[in-house]
Amino acid sequence: MKILNKNNKIGILSPSGRVCREDVSFALETLQSWGFEPIFGKNCFHSYGCFSDTPENRKSDLQAMLDSSEIRTIFCTRGGYGLAQIINDLNFDLFKKNPKTIIGYSDITVLHSAVSQLGIPSVHAPMLRNFSSTPTDILNNIHQILVGEFPSYSIASHELNRQGEAKGKIVGGNLSVLFGLRGTRFDLNFKNKILFIEDIGEKAHQIDRMLWNLKIGGVFEQISGLIVGQFTNCAEDESLMQTIQQSVANVVKEYNFPVCFNFPAGHTDVNYPIVFGVPAELKVEQDKAECRFMA
Repeated sequence: MKILNKNNKIGILSPSGRVCREDVSFALETLQSWGFEPIFGKNCFHSYGCFSDTPENRKSDLQAMLDSSEIRTIFCTRGGYGLAQIINDLNFDLFKKNPKTIIGYSDITVLHSAVSQLGIPSVHAPMLRNFSSTPTDILNNIHQILVGEFPSYSIASHELNRQGEAKGKIVGGNLSVLFGLRGTRFDLNFKNKILFIEDIGEKAHQIDRMLWNLKIGGVFEQISGLIVGQFTNCAEDESLMQTIQQSVANVVKEYNFPVCFNFPAGHTDVNYPIVFGVPAELKVEQDKAECRFMA
Protein backbone atom coordinates (compact mmCIF):
# COMPACT_ATOMS: atom_id res chain seq x y z
CA MET A 1 0.00 0.00 0.00
CA LYS A 2 1.34 3.42 -0.99
CA ILE A 3 2.51 5.53 1.95
CA LEU A 4 2.08 9.27 1.51
CA ASN A 5 4.64 11.93 2.34
CA LYS A 6 4.29 15.70 2.53
CA ASN A 7 3.39 17.35 -0.78
CA ASN A 8 2.30 14.07 -2.36
CA LYS A 9 -0.62 14.40 -4.75
CA ILE A 10 -4.08 12.98 -4.05
CA GLY A 11 -6.48 12.56 -6.94
CA ILE A 12 -10.00 13.85 -6.24
CA LEU A 13 -12.64 12.03 -8.22
CA SER A 14 -16.44 11.78 -8.59
CA PRO A 15 -16.92 8.48 -10.43
CA SER A 16 -20.58 8.10 -9.51
CA GLY A 17 -22.93 10.74 -8.09
CA ARG A 18 -22.70 14.50 -8.48
CA VAL A 19 -21.27 16.76 -5.81
CA CYS A 20 -20.71 20.51 -5.41
CA ARG A 21 -17.28 21.88 -4.62
CA GLU A 22 -18.75 23.54 -1.53
CA ASP A 23 -19.73 20.10 -0.20
CA VAL A 24 -16.11 19.03 -0.02
CA SER A 25 -14.45 22.32 0.95
CA PHE A 26 -13.82 21.19 4.54
CA ALA A 27 -12.30 17.94 3.29
CA LEU A 28 -10.00 19.74 0.87
CA GLU A 29 -8.82 22.04 3.65
CA THR A 30 -8.20 18.98 5.82
CA LEU A 31 -6.13 17.20 3.16
CA GLN A 32 -4.08 20.36 2.62
CA SER A 33 -3.56 20.75 6.38
CA TRP A 34 -2.11 17.22 6.34
CA GLY A 35 0.40 18.42 3.76
CA PHE A 36 -1.09 16.81 0.63
CA GLU A 37 -1.88 18.40 -2.72
CA PRO A 38 -5.38 17.71 -4.13
CA ILE A 39 -5.55 17.18 -7.90
CA PHE A 40 -9.06 17.31 -9.34
CA GLY A 41 -10.57 15.20 -12.05
CA LYS A 42 -11.57 17.31 -15.04
CA ASN A 43 -15.26 16.57 -14.55
CA CYS A 44 -15.22 16.26 -10.78
CA PHE A 45 -17.84 18.93 -10.07
CA HIS A 46 -20.04 18.57 -13.14
CA SER A 47 -23.66 17.46 -13.09
CA TYR A 48 -25.55 15.10 -15.37
CA GLY A 49 -28.85 14.02 -13.84
CA CYS A 50 -27.99 12.14 -10.64
CA PHE A 51 -24.44 11.57 -11.93
CA SER A 52 -21.34 13.73 -11.85
CA ASP A 53 -21.14 13.51 -15.65
CA THR A 54 -21.79 11.21 -18.60
CA PRO A 55 -20.43 7.65 -18.40
CA GLU A 56 -17.80 8.57 -21.00
CA ASN A 57 -16.55 11.58 -19.02
CA ARG A 58 -16.59 9.76 -15.69
CA LYS A 59 -14.62 6.92 -17.25
CA SER A 60 -12.14 9.41 -18.74
CA ASP A 61 -11.54 11.03 -15.34
CA LEU A 62 -11.09 7.71 -13.57
CA GLN A 63 -8.83 6.28 -16.29
CA ALA A 64 -6.61 9.37 -16.11
CA MET A 65 -6.26 8.96 -12.35
CA LEU A 66 -5.53 5.24 -12.63
CA ASP A 67 -2.85 5.90 -15.25
CA SER A 68 -1.21 8.90 -13.61
CA SER A 69 2.42 8.58 -12.57
CA GLU A 70 2.05 11.48 -10.11
CA ILE A 71 -1.09 10.55 -8.17
CA ARG A 72 -0.42 8.30 -5.15
CA THR A 73 -3.96 8.05 -3.74
CA ILE A 74 -7.43 8.39 -5.29
CA PHE A 75 -10.00 9.88 -2.92
CA CYS A 76 -13.62 9.72 -4.03
CA THR A 77 -15.91 12.64 -3.22
CA ARG A 78 -19.05 10.50 -2.78
CA GLY A 79 -20.81 7.32 -3.83
CA GLY A 80 -24.30 7.15 -5.29
CA TYR A 81 -24.58 5.08 -8.43
CA GLY A 82 -22.65 4.87 -11.67
CA LEU A 83 -19.48 2.78 -11.42
CA ALA A 84 -21.22 -0.31 -12.78
CA GLN A 85 -21.69 1.61 -16.04
CA ILE A 86 -17.96 2.15 -16.59
CA ILE A 87 -15.97 -0.47 -14.68
CA ASN A 88 -15.85 -3.00 -17.53
CA ASP A 89 -14.27 -0.46 -19.91
CA LEU A 90 -11.41 0.57 -17.65
CA ASN A 91 -7.82 -0.49 -18.35
CA PHE A 92 -5.79 -1.33 -15.24
CA ASP A 93 -2.45 -2.09 -16.98
CA LEU A 94 -0.68 1.12 -15.91
CA PHE A 95 -2.40 1.05 -12.52
CA LYS A 96 -0.91 -2.40 -11.84
CA LYS A 97 2.57 -1.01 -12.55
CA ASN A 98 2.00 2.07 -10.38
CA PRO A 99 -0.79 1.27 -7.88
CA LYS A 100 -2.70 3.93 -5.99
CA THR A 101 -4.75 3.55 -2.82
CA ILE A 102 -8.44 4.03 -3.62
CA ILE A 103 -10.55 5.42 -0.77
CA GLY A 104 -14.34 5.43 -0.49
CA TYR A 105 -17.38 3.29 0.28
CA SER A 106 -20.92 2.62 -0.97
CA ASP A 107 -20.81 2.55 -4.80
CA ILE A 108 -17.01 2.65 -4.55
CA THR A 109 -17.34 -1.02 -3.56
CA VAL A 110 -17.14 -1.64 -7.32
CA LEU A 111 -13.61 -0.23 -7.39
CA HIS A 112 -12.63 -2.04 -4.20
CA SER A 113 -13.67 -5.29 -5.82
CA ALA A 114 -11.82 -4.52 -9.05
CA VAL A 115 -8.50 -3.72 -7.38
CA SER A 116 -8.92 -6.66 -5.00
CA GLN A 117 -8.72 -8.92 -8.06
CA LEU A 118 -5.32 -7.36 -8.73
CA GLY A 119 -4.08 -7.92 -5.18
CA ILE A 120 -3.91 -4.17 -4.50
CA PRO A 121 -5.08 -2.80 -1.11
CA SER A 122 -7.75 -0.11 -0.82
CA VAL A 123 -9.56 1.65 2.02
CA HIS A 124 -13.27 1.53 2.88
CA ALA A 125 -13.67 4.88 4.62
CA PRO A 126 -15.59 8.17 4.73
CA MET A 127 -15.45 10.11 1.48
CA LEU A 128 -14.73 13.80 1.06
CA ARG A 129 -18.39 14.83 1.26
CA ASN A 130 -18.58 13.07 4.63
CA PHE A 131 -15.59 14.78 6.24
CA SER A 132 -17.53 17.67 7.77
CA SER A 133 -19.77 15.26 9.74
CA THR A 134 -17.09 12.68 10.54
CA PRO A 135 -15.71 12.62 14.12
CA THR A 136 -12.18 13.91 14.51
CA ASP A 137 -10.80 10.59 15.75
CA ILE A 138 -11.97 8.87 12.56
CA LEU A 139 -10.41 11.58 10.40
CA ASN A 140 -7.22 11.01 12.36
CA ASN A 141 -7.47 7.30 11.57
CA ILE A 142 -7.68 8.13 7.86
CA HIS A 143 -4.60 10.31 8.15
CA GLN A 144 -2.78 7.52 10.00
CA ILE A 145 -3.56 5.05 7.24
CA LEU A 146 -2.39 7.46 4.54
CA VAL A 147 1.02 7.76 6.21
CA GLY A 148 1.33 4.03 6.84
CA GLU A 149 0.09 3.64 10.42
CA PHE A 150 -2.78 1.16 10.64
CA PRO A 151 -5.36 1.54 13.45
CA SER A 152 -6.72 -1.20 15.71
CA TYR A 153 -10.35 -1.28 16.85
CA SER A 154 -12.09 -2.62 19.93
CA ILE A 155 -15.89 -2.53 20.02
CA ALA A 156 -18.57 -3.60 22.44
CA SER A 157 -19.94 -7.12 22.39
CA HIS A 158 -23.25 -7.93 20.68
CA GLU A 159 -25.71 -10.63 21.66
CA LEU A 160 -25.50 -12.27 18.23
CA ASN A 161 -21.70 -12.30 18.04
CA ARG A 162 -20.03 -15.66 17.55
CA GLN A 163 -16.73 -16.00 19.36
CA GLY A 164 -13.52 -17.03 17.70
CA GLU A 165 -10.43 -15.77 15.90
CA ALA A 166 -9.89 -15.25 12.19
CA LYS A 167 -6.93 -14.16 10.13
CA GLY A 168 -7.02 -13.08 6.52
CA LYS A 169 -7.40 -10.09 4.28
CA ILE A 170 -10.68 -8.19 4.63
CA VAL A 171 -12.84 -7.82 1.52
CA GLY A 172 -16.38 -6.63 0.89
CA GLY A 173 -18.29 -3.39 1.24
CA ASN A 174 -21.85 -2.53 0.32
CA LEU A 175 -23.91 -5.71 0.14
CA SER A 176 -26.17 -4.54 -2.70
CA VAL A 177 -23.18 -3.54 -4.81
CA LEU A 178 -21.43 -6.84 -4.09
CA PHE A 179 -24.63 -8.63 -5.10
CA GLY A 180 -24.61 -6.72 -8.40
CA LEU A 181 -21.10 -7.99 -9.13
CA ARG A 182 -21.88 -11.65 -8.48
CA GLY A 183 -21.10 -13.76 -11.54
CA THR A 184 -18.98 -11.05 -13.16
CA ARG A 185 -15.21 -10.89 -13.50
CA PHE A 186 -15.23 -8.41 -10.62
CA ASP A 187 -16.80 -10.84 -8.16
CA LEU A 188 -14.57 -11.21 -5.13
CA ASN A 189 -12.23 -14.06 -4.32
CA PHE A 190 -13.58 -15.04 -0.89
CA LYS A 191 -11.15 -17.87 -0.12
CA ASN A 192 -9.78 -17.46 3.43
CA LYS A 193 -10.96 -13.84 3.55
CA ILE A 194 -12.75 -11.94 6.30
CA LEU A 195 -15.95 -10.58 4.73
CA PHE A 196 -17.34 -7.17 5.66
CA ILE A 197 -20.89 -6.16 4.67
CA GLU A 198 -23.08 -3.09 5.16
CA ASP A 199 -26.01 -1.45 3.37
CA ILE A 200 -28.47 1.42 3.26
CA GLY A 201 -32.12 1.83 2.34
CA GLU A 202 -32.82 -1.80 1.46
CA LYS A 203 -35.88 -3.75 2.54
CA ALA A 204 -35.40 -6.63 4.94
CA HIS A 205 -36.47 -9.29 2.44
CA GLN A 206 -34.03 -7.90 -0.14
CA ILE A 207 -31.17 -8.18 2.33
CA ASP A 208 -32.23 -11.72 3.21
CA ARG A 209 -32.30 -12.64 -0.50
CA MET A 210 -28.78 -11.29 -1.02
CA LEU A 211 -27.49 -13.18 2.01
CA TRP A 212 -28.97 -16.40 0.67
CA ASN A 213 -27.28 -15.73 -2.65
CA LEU A 214 -23.95 -15.68 -0.82
CA LYS A 215 -24.82 -18.87 1.03
CA ILE A 216 -26.07 -20.81 -1.99
CA GLY A 217 -23.09 -19.55 -3.98
CA GLY A 218 -20.70 -21.09 -1.45
CA VAL A 219 -19.25 -17.84 -0.12
CA PHE A 220 -19.74 -18.69 3.56
CA GLU A 221 -17.96 -22.00 3.04
CA GLN A 222 -14.84 -20.07 2.00
CA ILE A 223 -14.51 -17.14 4.39
CA SER A 224 -12.60 -17.16 7.69
CA GLY A 225 -14.69 -14.50 9.45
CA LEU A 226 -17.62 -12.10 9.04
CA ILE A 227 -17.90 -8.45 10.06
CA VAL A 228 -21.44 -7.07 9.97
CA GLY A 229 -21.50 -3.29 9.66
CA GLN A 230 -24.40 -0.87 9.78
CA PHE A 231 -27.64 -1.41 7.87
CA THR A 232 -28.78 2.21 7.81
CA ASN A 233 -32.42 3.06 7.07
CA CYS A 234 -33.14 -0.57 6.22
CA ALA A 235 -36.76 -1.15 7.17
CA GLU A 236 -37.45 -4.14 9.37
CA ASP A 237 -40.32 -6.45 8.41
CA GLU A 238 -42.12 -8.25 11.23
CA SER A 239 -43.70 -10.67 8.76
CA LEU A 240 -40.26 -12.19 8.12
CA MET A 241 -40.24 -13.32 11.76
CA GLN A 242 -36.68 -12.10 12.27
CA THR A 243 -34.74 -8.86 12.37
CA ILE A 244 -32.12 -8.05 9.74
CA GLN A 245 -29.34 -8.95 12.16
CA GLN A 246 -31.08 -12.21 13.02
CA SER A 247 -31.34 -12.89 9.29
CA VAL A 248 -27.55 -12.65 9.05
CA ALA A 249 -27.08 -14.86 12.12
CA ASN A 250 -29.46 -17.50 10.80
CA VAL A 251 -27.90 -17.75 7.35
CA VAL A 252 -24.43 -18.38 8.82
CA LYS A 253 -25.44 -20.46 11.86
CA GLU A 254 -24.04 -23.74 10.50
CA TYR A 255 -20.51 -22.39 10.08
CA ASN A 256 -17.77 -22.02 12.68
CA PHE A 257 -16.10 -18.73 11.75
CA PRO A 258 -16.30 -15.75 14.14
CA VAL A 259 -19.00 -13.17 13.50
CA CYS A 260 -18.86 -9.55 14.71
CA PHE A 261 -22.15 -7.65 14.64
CA ASN A 262 -22.76 -3.91 14.84
CA PHE A 263 -19.30 -2.93 13.62
CA PRO A 264 -19.28 0.89 13.29
CA ALA A 265 -18.77 1.17 9.54
CA GLY A 266 -21.11 1.94 6.67
CA HIS A 267 -23.55 4.73 5.86
CA THR A 268 -23.17 6.49 9.19
CA ASP A 269 -21.13 9.36 10.59
CA VAL A 270 -19.21 6.89 12.74
CA ASN A 271 -17.64 5.03 9.82
CA TYR A 272 -14.43 3.33 10.90
CA PRO A 273 -11.87 3.05 8.08
CA ILE A 274 -11.26 -0.57 7.05
CA VAL A 275 -8.13 -1.44 5.11
CA PHE A 276 -9.00 -4.00 2.45
CA GLY A 277 -6.39 -6.34 1.06
CA VAL A 278 -3.80 -6.34 3.85
CA PRO A 279 -3.39 -9.08 6.49
CA ALA A 280 -5.87 -8.56 9.32
CA GLU A 281 -7.01 -10.30 12.46
CA LEU A 282 -10.53 -10.48 13.88
CA LYS A 283 -10.93 -11.64 17.48
CA VAL A 284 -14.44 -11.96 18.90
CA GLU A 285 -14.58 -12.53 22.65
CA GLN A 286 -17.40 -12.61 25.17
CA ASP A 287 -17.06 -8.97 26.21
CA LYS A 288 -15.66 -7.35 23.07
CA ALA A 289 -14.54 -7.73 19.48
CA GLU A 290 -11.20 -6.57 18.16
CA CYS A 291 -9.96 -5.92 14.65
CA ARG A 292 -6.42 -5.04 13.72
CA PHE A 293 -4.49 -4.65 10.51
CA MET A 294 -0.93 -5.78 9.98
CA ALA A 295 1.42 -4.05 7.56
